[in-house]
Amino acid sequence: MCKADKTILVSKKLLLVLWLTICLTASAQQEKDTTKLMTVRYGNKGIELRTKDNKFLFQLQSRLQFRFSTPYDADPLTYDDYSQDAQTTFKINRARLKIGGHAFEPWLNYYWEYELSQSNLLDFRIMIEKWEWLSFKAGQWKTEFTRERYISSGEQQMVERSLINRPFTVDRQLGVEVYGHLKGNGIADFNYWFAALTGTGRGSTENDDGNLMYFGRTQWNFLGRFLDFEGSDLEFHEKLTPIIAFSAITNRSPYTRFSQAGGGSLDGFENGAPGQYRVNQWNFESAFMYRGFSWQSEWHTKEIIDKLDNDQTTVLKGYYVQAGYFFHNIFDWWPKHLEMAGRHAAYRPDNSIRQNRQEESTLAFNWFFKGHKNKLTTEVSYFSFQDKTLPLEQGWRFRIQWDISL
Repeated sequence: MCKADKTILVSKKLLLVLWLTICLTASAQQEKDTTKLMTVRYGNKGIELRTKDNKFLFQLQSRLQFRFSTPYDADPLTYDDYSQDAQTTFKINRARLKIGGHAFEPWLNYYWEYELSQSNLLDFRIMIEKWEWLSFKAGQWKTEFTRERYISSGEQQMVERSLINRPFTVDRQLGVEVYGHLKGNGIADFNYWFAALTGTGRGSTENDDGNLMYFGRTQWNFLGRFLDFEGSDLEFHEKLTPIIAFSAITNRSPYTRFSQAGGGSLDGFENGAPGQYRVNQWNFESAFMYRGFSWQSEWHTKEIIDKLDNDQTTVLKGYYVQAGYFFHNIFDWWPKHLEMAGRHAAYRPDNSIRQNRQEESTLAFNWFFKGHKNKLTTEVSYFSFQDKTLPLEQGWRFRIQWDISL
């Protein structure tokens, strides 16, 4: 059976399960119609079925991304990528099915997300969120290591994440986490996340050795206001809402990078033996929103230690800065729903070779028909690839994307 057939088969199975769920719910309602136990509405997270006592909530939503790109879609990673033949592409970049809500109690939450186009189960987790200062989570999810990666692909400010996402993201992992919001007076306002994870990537059912991935993040809301994980100041924050965050991860596994596909290798490394690579990462992050203006940035350091090759160590460094603004706030002629945003990203794949450097500069425009639920994004990017042994390479890329949630 080919991949397309498998995708169709899985999609049919999912639709059948959803249909049966709705039918059973409707049947239960009809049997007890006089008591009116359940309400049905369309909310911020799609179709919602909620019991009158609020003990159960079922939310169903789908999301599609349609993308056009030229002369290529993916970021150029190697020197040869800049000389490849042009490939103008139109594709469905993402097709997601999301189910969430709570069961038995309003504080016992659940969520899972499925990528229909690739037949990948992305997220599945249970959250105990009875207390704001102390919550628990178990399952598979995107770690909160970087703001850029954790922000949903449907709530980004650009068409896609920056050039540095690939080498520095920890992506989705399986494990357990404790997290919370410590609300103090004034500047004593913090969020925290601490997790123990398998450390072998999305979809992994076993560990390669006895080592786990350990993750921690602290976020200082120094003006006493929490900033959500989303791009663009659609809420038009009347008060300055800034955060500063620091996160760190340590892991030992055969892998030097992670993605939606699971564990993998950075250029210059091969998938290793169990426990071959000790990877330590740090990220310093800033972000704020104020009256239509948004800012976010990350500064990364990644240390890869080959434990089977005399502890040979490679250090990667990278950063990005990003900002956006709704210019309608100062120019009456500027359309109210149009945002302009810019980003610059750069990283060194080996910090000991200062001449080797990759950069990306991107300018984007967002037209929000209905916030992030229905928006059109156009962007143009400029890339450069510097290697001490090769001539400088440069290239441009144009992309346009329609993102809609139903």
